[in-house]
This record gives sequence, C-alpha cells and structure tokens, in this order.
Amino acid sequence: MLVRVRRNILITGGSSGLGAEMARQFAAMGRNVAICARRTDRLRQLADELAAAHPQSKVVNRTLDVDDHEAVFNTFQEFDEELGGLDRIVVNAGLGHGYPVGTGKFEINRATAHTNFVSALAQCEAALEIFRRRRDGHLVVVSSMSGLRGQRGHGTTYAASKAAVANLAEGIRADVFASPIKVTTLLPGFIRSEMTANAHRTPFIVDTHVGVRAMVRAMEREAATATVPRWPWLPVSWLLRVAPVRLLARA
Repeated sequence: MLVRVRRNILITGGSSGLGAEMARQFAAMGRNVAICARRTDRLRQLADELAAAHPQSKVVNRTLDVDDHEAVFNTFQEFDEELGGLDRIVVNAGLGHGYPVGTGKFEINRATAHTNFVSALAQCEAALEIFRRRRDGHLVVVSSMSGLRGQRGHGTTYAASKAAVANLAEGIRADVFASPIKVTTLLPGFIRSEMTANAHRTPFIVDTHVGVRAMVRAMEREAATATVPRWPWLPVSWLLRVAPVRLLARA
C-alpha cells in the first residue's frame, strides 16, 4: 500500500531525547520540521544544528510548555501557518517521574498524569482542529510499552497515563476512521534518552538513533499501532497482556 509523504511535521517535546532525534531523522529525509519544548536554549541549538546540516529542510521552533493549553492551540496554529499546512503532528512531550501511590508524593504523580494525559489531550484537540478543517493529516501519539499493563512502584502513575493516552488515540482513530485523517499509536520499548539516563541494567534497551529509526519507520507506514523496535517488544507485548499480577509485582 502506498502511503503519502507527509512533508510538514510538528514534534512536541522536541528539544531533547526522542523528540530531538525524530527531528534529526525527519530533517535528514528532507522534511520540514517544527519543534517546540520548554527549554528555549536547547531548542534553538537544535534548530541551528538542523538548519546547518539539512539546508533543504525548513526548521522552525517555538518555546512551549504543553501544560499551558491555550498556548498549545496558539502554537500549533502558528506552526500550521508558517509551514503552509501541517501534515503530521507528533504528540511526544511527557514526563517520566513517579512514586509509589500513597507515599506522600501526590504532587509529583499528579504532574506526570496531567502532562502525559490532559496535556496530550490538548495537543490532540489542537491537532484535530487543524486536520478536520483540512480533511487530512496524520496524528501520532507516543504512548509506551508500560501502558499495556499496570506497573508497580515508581511506574504506577506513568503506566496509567500512557494507557490513557493510548486509549485516547484509539478513540480518535475510530472517530475519524472513514476519513483521510490517520492516527498512529507508538508503543516504544526501552530507548536511551534523558528519561532512561539511569537505566544502566535495563533489558533490551537500544540506542536513541536505533529506537527512533523504528519509530520513524512506523510513522512513515502510518501503522495504527506499533511496538518499537518490533523485536523483542512485539512478543514481549503479547506476554505482558497475559502475565498474572503476581509476576508484575516482582518486576
């Protein structure tokens, strides 16, 4: 099946980690890239790097805190106008902080839940307003393998937020199923980034470039849902879905 080329791509959380590497790989493919994040200095540094390395690609950037929902709508619209129409929007910004529930760290868990779900909802709303108006577009939502099952300890709130955002993407996909608008849910396994900086003994972890390359390939296929990298995370996803809770409690 032939899939159209999406030339103008917006990536949130684009100043570092997976978002920055997505921007690098798409710019290397000749795509125009819009990146936004909270850290202005790192954002501008990346934009300068991409512009120098890939002059054939237009690179634009804006400082954005996705928890400022009014700013999300305004920024997405500004990017859409600046690039002459956004073709793909990647909802990538998120937090990985968390503590076991009931240990006095509610504020941290609430921030993770709010950014990873409520602010993702704001990004999806802003994206779909653009795509519905144009009757075309590709929404990509970055969930996680952690969202397939509940997680213990520090991962409880994070996993729940990633399950929520995956269900959000599936609901949107069902809503626009008969239209040209496409929706992709990405379920990354362990990929090196700032979020996994302390994961020294994490099994199956891959370098940022390798992991993001798998994510980009899934986006280019416009797969409905993709575990990335496919190996070993596809079989792991099957096991996770049937594993008894007593095994999850030991993980």
